[in-house]
Amino acid sequence: MSESPESAPPPKAPTTALRQRLAELRGPSAQPHPLDARALAALAANPGCRRRALLDGAGVDKSALAAALGSPSGYGQSQFAFMRGNAFEARVKADGGRELLRLLGLQEAGEVRLPELGASGPEGRAARTALALREATGAGAVSLLDHPMLALEVAGSPAYLEPDAVVVHPDGRWTVVEIKSFPMIDASADAAKVGAAARQAAVYVLALERVAGAVPEASVAHRVLLVCPKDFTNLPTASAVDVRKQLSVTRRQLARLTRVEDIAAALPEGLTFDLDGRSAEQLCEAVEQVPHAYAPECLAACELAFHCRDRARLAGAVEALGRSVRGELGGLSTVGEVLAAARGEAGEPDDPAVAALRRAAALRSEALAPAGVPAARGAREAEGAACR
Repeated sequence: MSESPESAPPPKAPTTALRQRLAELRGPSAQPHPLDARALAALAANPGCRRRALLDGAGVDKSALAAALGSPSGYGQSQFAFMRGNAFEARVKADGGRELLRLLGLQEAGEVRLPELGASGPEGRAARTALALREATGAGAVSLLDHPMLALEVAGSPAYLEPDAVVVHPDGRWTVVEIKSFPMIDASADAAKVGAAARQAAVYVLALERVAGAVPEASVAHRVLLVCPKDFTNLPTASAVDVRKQLSVTRRQLARLTRVEDIAAALPEGLTFDLDGRSAEQLCEAVEQVPHAYAPECLAACELAFHCRDRARLAGAVEALGRSVRGELGGLSTVGEVLAAARGEAGEPDDPAVAALRRAAALRSEALAPAGVPAARGAREAEGAACR
């Protein structure tokens, strides 16, 4: 049985009042945008961003919102990559998943069970998946669940996740299968892409652990199977990826998320992100009512990153320079404060950050000053040349 402290019954649906509030935020005519594992992994990487937590919890289409704000998103898969990924996944799962089972070393396992997972709505599919996992574990045979539906509570709101596949082994182990279309060349793939896939798979493992908590014979493997094209062909190859580190980080970060209902309760009455009949200025005003936590990493993970970056730069926020820089600057929160501290115009001399900035400014002036010219004069001339 899984020992995860996260093991719990299926997440409860939001209350009627919260559902109504989230629908108002989304807009009466807008369908909720589903929260997938990729978005959850990005959300877990930046748990301090209330803006993303609220928009994702309300099901707002952030790509459409970013376009309406005049900062269209550069994040997401191209249509070509999407089609190529679907074609490769179909090849991996062809003939009852024979190729997939070969990659798992289960080609001699005999008959493979393929449970039917169809049901009405995501809640019904999640319940049907949980039942299929329980039955497969008790059957003592190999079972392949194609696109099961898993439920996970995020910031007080249920999220429904759909891994590519889950394999149930005869001994009761459940293995997540993640199928990606990026190549594995000489048994090695791009480290950044593998890392992103591992974070996404960790979300699936976390959701599976909740289901396994109610199945005594079950255990969830912390090594997921990553399936990719081999070299420059379309032949599948696989590698086992240990996601224990990503799982621990995801569990901790999701636990830190402020509940969606708490964020919504702090907003002005009548606030909405409805795109119908609203100008970019009105939408911008609505979005700015929710605090964000922009970092350069958001550019690779969030549709609103360009908008948040522009606002962070406009405010002179040091977060726009990166989390590591923000951490080194202590209580200095704007670029103006940093420059004033470096020039000796503000800040406590005993503050380590202020002392380091002044020392750096002095070294810079020394380096830029021509021979025989006072450092202060050299610095002024250098700054004037830079301005010109």
